[in-house]
Amino acid sequence: MDLGERVSYEVLIPGTPVFSADGAEVGKVTHVLADEHEDLFEGVVIGEHAFGEGHRFVDVEQIDGIYERGVTLALDHAACAALPAPTANPAVMRVDPAASQAELGHSRLHRAWNLISGNY
Repeated sequence: MDLGERVSYEVLIPGTPVFSADGAEVGKVTHVLADEHEDLFEGVVIGEHAFGEGHRFVDVEQIDGIYERGVTLALDHAACAALPAPTANPAVMRVDPAASQAELGHSRLHRAWNLISGNY
């Protein structure tokens, strides 16, 4: 599979195919989650995925590479099936004891939900 050259998340566009670590297409990029002010890439939301309706959130730590014609994940196909849906009130995936409640309230999943629902 030729995905082209590696590129920055800044040029990643909706509709780009997303592949599991074992080469299966698991969906297409719907939203790129980034804080442009801090140049911080947080992950992507995928839609049109192989696991039913709705969207799935992929954290930056689960992304293996971003290329001209695709995104590769560090997860195999089975693990991709367990990716969470973005929600307005997500469960905490990791808790940093030093983080304030305000920081936790603006988690990546929460930002994903805001983008999807139009509540920027």
